[in-house]
Amino acid sequence: MSPALERTLPSANERLSRNLAFGATVALILLCLAWELWLAPTGRGTLAIKALPLLAAPVGLWRYRMYTYRWLSLAIWLYVMEGLVRSTSEGGLGQWLALAEVILGVVVFSACTAQIRLRLAAAKVA
Repeated sequence: MSPALERTLPSANERLSRNLAFGATVALILLCLAWELWLAPTGRGTLAIKALPLLAAPVGLWRYRMYTYRWLSLAIWLYVMEGLVRSTSEGGLGQWLALAEVILGVVVFSACTAQIRLRLAAAKVA
């Protein structure tokens, strides 16, 4: 392989962080939809609309789009904050779902920041 082609291939750590970010984002989308539509709906299930911004992320994450990792690492904190608020204000199943939202949000943030750091370090070396 030529040196230029080798630089464009993701490293094992980049693939791991991408897979974690992708999997946790898809899990968070499914959690948001299931929570608001079936498991513990609030009102008429209109809060399921909160999953819409996340629907744009999986394609960009899968294609290693740096812009997606950056905006998602910032936007995910809205979901973490919502999970923290609802985990302290709700009881029962809603509280556990909120804690799952917080955990998934932290995983997404950690994976996105790892991807960003790895890619910036690789760019600095190249």
